[in-house]
Amino acid sequence: MAIEHRSGLLPYLFSVASSDANKPAPLVLFLHGARDRGNDLNILLKWGLPRFVNESSPLPYFFLAPQLPEGQTWVERESDVIALLDNFIASRSIDPSRVILSGFSLGTAGAWHIGASHGDRFAGLVAVSGRVPQTLEPNQLAALKEIPIQIFQGAKDEKLSIEDTQKIVDTLRVAGGQVDFTVLAEGDHFIADEVYSDPKLQQWFVSQSRRTSVAV
Repeated sequence: MAIEHRSGLLPYLFSVASSDANKPAPLVLFLHGARDRGNDLNILLKWGLPRFVNESSPLPYFFLAPQLPEGQTWVERESDVIALLDNFIASRSIDPSRVILSGFSLGTAGAWHIGASHGDRFAGLVAVSGRVPQTLEPNQLAALKEIPIQIFQGAKDEKLSIEDTQKIVDTLRVAGGQVDFTVLAEGDHFIADEVYSDPKLQQWFVSQSRRTSVAV
């Protein structure tokens, strides 16, 4: 796993795909939770998807995980996340039609917001232990109907209601969205290790593709 700080961009972790350098590979863009904010990118490596990627053999996708400063949210830094994504796609052998957006907790709120605002940029969205931000209007949520979505939540999560999440799932499905909702019966809020290490989800990351590539 590499760490980079670039002027004008959020600091980030990244890893390079294991695939043929001449063949563009997918990218997974990960947005961390509230407790991982700060100025030390090594914090992100302690658990969840960043740790899985760091401890695995080279994976068939590029991985990008920016870090927020203390006290900020992904909704506030939406334009910076997209700028970082554009920069990364322009400088790497990435297939822009195969970009997956995922978030945990605070990062899930960011993923919902950014996914709804830039629906033509993503081939899939993975939401783990997080709610839809209140600022997201129903018509904006409906914009996600074109993006396959995976939602994961622990049944014992004291921060989130299964019923509230189910309402979001129902809203998306009524709008024509493709949504899979997985409840981990023994899971609490911190289910990221279990979710992201699942081989089925890892395969899902590389099996999604937008119908048309996005010019960047």
